[in-house]
Amino acid sequence: MVLRLQKEAEVKPYERMSLEELKEAEDDFDEADRKAIEMYRQQRLQEWKCLQRRQKYGELREISGEQYVKEVTNAPEDVWVIIHLYRSSIPVCLLVNEHLSHLARKFPEAKFVKAAVNSCIQRYHDRCLPTILVYKSGEIKARFIGVAECGGAYLKVEELEWKLAEVGAIESDLEENPKKDIINMMTLSMQNISVHENMDTKSSDVLKPRIT
Repeated sequence: MVLRLQKEAEVKPYERMSLEELKEAEDDFDEADRKAIEMYRQQRLQEWKCLQRRQKYGELREISGEQYVKEVTNAPEDVWVIIHLYRSSIPVCLLVNEHLSHLARKFPEAKFVKAAVNSCIQRYHDRCLPTILVYKSGEIKARFIGVAECGGAYLKVEELEWKLAEVGAIESDLEENPKKDIINMMTLSMQNISVHENMDTKSSDVLKPRIT
């Protein structure tokens, strides 16, 4: 309790004021305080802008091919943009849209958009869908093309979150790859198959008649 009161006593009065209150009270401070106030005001302004930007997104928006350059390529340089090119007749594309909608709400500082592939690229092969492109500063930083690269037909939202976090598009609180256990099981299974194959080979060699 004492420590808290001491800390509160050390806080400058302007640190408890809003930007409007600071402007009104400018004449009550000396030159040193005015400089500190200006620095504090700029800091608060930056915090406010960051908060506004974080609240600007927060949903998976539909865009057309005509909006691609404006919404994706020319997005603010400090904003990560995740775009999903999809076809509504492909079930896994609908699954990816569902997961991206969830992630857009969870990570409102990133910009999540989707576009029907026909509005962007003509005669795009179905085997390349879903296609997820990750942009920053107008450049493609990562791409996931096709069912396998996007995570498979039974993709979970945590797996997609991990993929996007790995390339830096979002800051996830996941501590390890959700597919790690599956990968380990697949590796173990392959090792067991290899062991059995070796044993079968050795057994067949033993059973072979010796020709002298």
